Amino acid sequence: MIKILLCDDHAVVRMGLKMLLNNDEEMEVIGEASEGDEGIRQAMELKPDVVVMDLSMPHGKDGLSATSELKKLLPETAILILTMHDDDEYLFRAIQAGASGSILKSAPHDELLSAIRSVAGGNAYLHPSATKRLMEEYIGNVNKGDADLFNLLSDREKEVLALIAKGYSNKEIAEMLIISVKTVETHKSNLMEKLQMKTRPELVAYALKKGLLGYGI
Repeated sequence: MIKILLCDDHAVVRMGLKMLLNNDEEMEVIGEASEGDEGIRQAMELKPDVVVMDLSMPHGKDGLSATSELKKLLPETAILILTMHDDDEYLFRAIQAGASGSILKSAPHDELLSAIRSVAGGNAYLHPSATKRLMEEYIGNVNKGDADLFNLLSDREKEVLALIAKGYSNKEIAEMLIISVKTVETHKSNLMEKLQMKTRPELVAYALKKGLLGYGI
């Protein structure tokens, strides 16, 4: 049973989602929140497997801020961003904040259920149109010459790349890999140099392309 916490400022939306999700025999909505701070408190108390987080909540902490804070407190909890914005900037910010995926509010019900199952299983999920745009936008970062730049990365650098893309901080990565923060920073610098990239979103998009988050091509 996948335990789910809903965080959305519209009561009608929460009610509809709750009815839909509870109708699936593999899912159970165990809590609801109307803004980010309340969502964090509920998550700390209820320990859900997945938090379905609204991106835009005008009252209290917004979805991105809540996601970032919640991932530090409950790193094992998957967060699926639910948004009306089909915008690459929002997508990058959600991934950077630690979200396991993002889905549009206009998506079919079956897609939402699939997205929840995916992130609950430890994988990433992005709606198809976003994935296509990411691939098209950053395909130029892959060297099509003598060899794929990915082959230049060490196994450890690939591990660090995957964890960066999942939204973990340098400190969290260091703890997970049992290395120093300085070593993580060195690996990150080497990644950017080898992959010819300058920003974290570029690393995230590259990791998605390479399937390091369990979703991609």
